[in-house]
Amino acid sequence: MSRASLLVVAKAPVPGLAKTRLCPPATPGEAAEVAAAALLDTLDAVLRTPGVRPVVALTGSLHRACRSAEIATALRDCTVIAQRGATFAERLANAHADTSARHGLPVFQIGMDTPQVTPLLLAESVDRLAGHDAVLGPAADGGWWALGLDDPSLARHLRGVPMSRPDTGARTLLALDGHDIGVLPVLSDVDDMATAREVAAAVPHTRFAAALAHLGVPR
Repeated sequence: MSRASLLVVAKAPVPGLAKTRLCPPATPGEAAEVAAAALLDTLDAVLRTPGVRPVVALTGSLHRACRSAEIATALRDCTVIAQRGATFAERLANAHADTSARHGLPVFQIGMDTPQVTPLLLAESVDRLAGHDAVLGPAADGGWWALGLDDPSLARHLRGVPMSRPDTGARTLLALDGHDIGVLPVLSDVDDMATAREVAAAVPHTRFAAALAHLGVPR
């Protein structure tokens, strides 16, 4: 029996639209290849996590994406929903609501920027949600890599939180003030080339690390 929906909020890795902060030194095509590898590693970890319903909230054109056939194959085992909303904060809140409407379970949400996640880490993080109203996984840059909500309607509080800022994590905690929040381990989001190299070094056997090494991006 599923304990929660495990939601991945993802962007189709289309050259010129995905991981643009890796450019330069990467080309738009190279950055999209790295993004595709990160998404595939993330989906692999999600699909091997026991006791969850895998859901992907997707935006962008998958048929224009790098490694589109591989991604489409992985998505066959997921519930796929479209992102909706004018801002990223709105799309996150709506993704929680739409996932809850589909499966009626608590929602544990991650992105595609942490290819170092493992089935064990995800399972343990979902388990933590059973003892709290919410759990938050802080990111090293001040944002967050995971948000779990026992009551997914609490995601409405995200609508007023500025995203992709050094204080996003702190503002998310403030928005959920009054609720019991468990804190998960800190992870690094892959937002720039320095962080990409750091994450790849930590998980050398992933698609992500292989993609970065194959591209031969200068150090």
